[in-house]
Amino acid sequence: MVIFFASKAVTPPATIYMGRDKVENEELLKYGLPTDIWFHVDKLSSAHVYLRQTPEQSHGEWDKLPPALVMDLAQLVKANSIEGNKKDNVTVIYTPFTNLKKSGDMAVGQVSFHADKKVKRIRVPTRDNAIVNRLNKTKVEREVDHESERQERLREEGRKKKGEAIERAKQEQEQKKIWEEEKKARSYDGMFTEEAFAEKEQWSDDDFM
Repeated sequence: MVIFFASKAVTPPATIYMGRDKVENEELLKYGLPTDIWFHVDKLSSAHVYLRQTPEQSHGEWDKLPPALVMDLAQLVKANSIEGNKKDNVTVIYTPFTNLKKSGDMAVGQVSFHADKKVKRIRVPTRDNAIVNRLNKTKVEREVDHESERQERLREEGRKKKGEAIERAKQEQEQKKIWEEEKKARSYDGMFTEEAFAEKEQWSDDDFM
């Protein structure tokens, strides 16, 4: 089961999701989008929480997200950490999905990073029940066929790329036509210059001599 939330800290609301348990977390590590952003309590066990980022609904660069949205995610991560939920001044880390590193010798649900410099931190002083309750009101759990969604996403990306290629070829053809017309116009302009008439007249006189 995957658990979804909607953050109204931004407009339109942002999609947030997480796995119900560490087994589901492993699945999410296989099928997350390259544009997704991963959140976790630093140095403590917690849920793996993701911000869904798509080209159609992007909330900005991963390190320049709206502060209110980041706090929503941080509060949700803290609330879903058994130990972190009881503590104040908890640090939450976040990084692009593509920066997550998973090797075969790691435990289920465990990850590291390709580049530590691409990991940001935010301090959460205390649990904010207003934020947590607002997010929990949007909570939806559903079964997700990750592979089917991935295949459909790939097909959609293929259709989009094909459409872009057709549009690009069309624009190139139109530009080529414009260049040819401009070239043709310049050629006609040269035919009707004063020098051109003089040359034609001189050629005609010589021809009749």
